[in-house]
Amino acid sequence: MVEWQKDGTVAIMIMNNGENRQDPDWTEAMLTVFSEIIADQEIKALVLTSSDPKFFSLGVNTEWIFKAAQDNDYPGISKWFYRNHEVFTSLMMAPFPTIAAINGHAFGNGLMLAGACDFRFMRADKGFLCFPEINLGIQLVPSMLEWMKRIMPYHLYQRMLLTGDKLGAAELEKYNVIMKACEDGEKTLEEAVAFAKTFNKSRAAMTEMKRRMYKHVLDKMISEDPPCIDYKPEAVKEGRPPVFMFTPLT
Repeated sequence: MVEWQKDGTVAIMIMNNGENRQDPDWTEAMLTVFSEIIADQEIKALVLTSSDPKFFSLGVNTEWIFKAAQDNDYPGISKWFYRNHEVFTSLMMAPFPTIAAINGHAFGNGLMLAGACDFRFMRADKGFLCFPEINLGIQLVPSMLEWMKRIMPYHLYQRMLLTGDKLGAAELEKYNVIMKACEDGEKTLEEAVAFAKTFNKSRAAMTEMKRRMYKHVLDKMISEDPPCIDYKPEAVKEGRPPVFMFTPLT
């Protein structure tokens, strides 16, 4: 489902599950591979990409999560939210730069995944970034809203959140959401790896720099996320979903 290759001092982390939908299996695979990369002290940068020619990641596995909700497995959903946050946090707080080579569509949590990286490259010939949550009746938890502010101007962020617009690489490059719009998928990975190879920073210095720079995101994870995603038995008794990401569509 996820593998990694080493190119000199660069780890290339590859998602191999088609649309790369995020669910418990995907989360555990990502964290296992990431721990292997961290353990290699020679690694100075990480590039995250997908082997699928069309998709980077289409976000949450909605089939799984809605089935879990139908089965009232809210404790399982809540546990997964916290665990999946570890994937995003790992990319943000890695002791080296993390770079997304976006080779296809990145929607919802897939866009969150690219946004958790420090830098982004994207193919220009196909693929879009999109927040579809407004059309699905799904809310974003506070830390997600916070870390995505890092990567784009606020007016663009507002537009994407409230309209669900799909944006391509050319427009995203104009707003510096991505570092470069590349010719195709192959060139995107090539450019991302070449950029990754320019880094040779101290892991300790990088860790502390990120800890200070992203403190506002981590603070929201600790103080504001739990009320949105904690399992609350009393809410179930009252007929309310205990995971407040979901807003009934009317």
